[in-house]
Amino acid sequence: MLSKIVSYSIYGIEGIAVDVEVDVTKGMPRFDIVGLPDAAVKESKERVRAAIKNSGMDFPVAVITVNLAPAEIKKEGSQFDLAIACALIRATNQGLDRDIKDTVFIGELSLDGTVRPMRGVLPMLLSAKEKGFKKVILPKENVEEACYVNDILIMGVSSLNDVRRYLSGEDLEVSENKSFAPLEEFDYSNDLRYVKGQYVARRALEVAVSGAHNILLVGAPGAGKTMLAKCIPSIMPDMTFEEAL
Repeated sequence: MLSKIVSYSIYGIEGIAVDVEVDVTKGMPRFDIVGLPDAAVKESKERVRAAIKNSGMDFPVAVITVNLAPAEIKKEGSQFDLAIACALIRATNQGLDRDIKDTVFIGELSLDGTVRPMRGVLPMLLSAKEKGFKKVILPKENVEEACYVNDILIMGVSSLNDVRRYLSGEDLEVSENKSFAPLEEFDYSNDLRYVKGQYVARRALEVAVSGAHNILLVGAPGAGKTMLAKCIPSIMPDMTFEEAL
């Protein structure tokens, strides 16, 4: 039986959707992953096998083929574990009730079925939101940062069994989205207001910061170049959400 679930990868600094296709057929037992996987992705078959068995589910004795599409882009990281396991569960009729066409699955699996946190969640979710996906299932440890992406339902899970119950029709807790707000007070280790003298250099910094220009500080050792450079954040405006990302 064929099953397909959407996961995400990082290509450069952008998120890219990856279709995780799993086909299970009769034959001599074999587990292959294709679609330009790196070493971490290839090793996921061992994590997935152990996680499914240790979560009380049946691992098929069959020919298992996993395709990560688009095939021409190299896949890196362990975030495909959860999607591969879920697609395999659905391909073996162990969780079929839920419609997951608009859902993204990302997360690394431990051998006992625990879902482990990962890096790169924000660019993945921003891309998923732009592509029109409505729901994301990811590790609970990543929920806090994920909640800064609005207009997409964030559901954190702790184990593969949590996801299996979701696939079988049970609901998961949806985390509340957050709004981005800069810190009201910040104690800078170097603040331009405490610099005495250096009027020309201070004026140059203010002009460079206000106009988003480059600046080159030249002078003798001990003149204060490094100190002035460290003071620049103290006169910068608060970051926008896009800049913070």
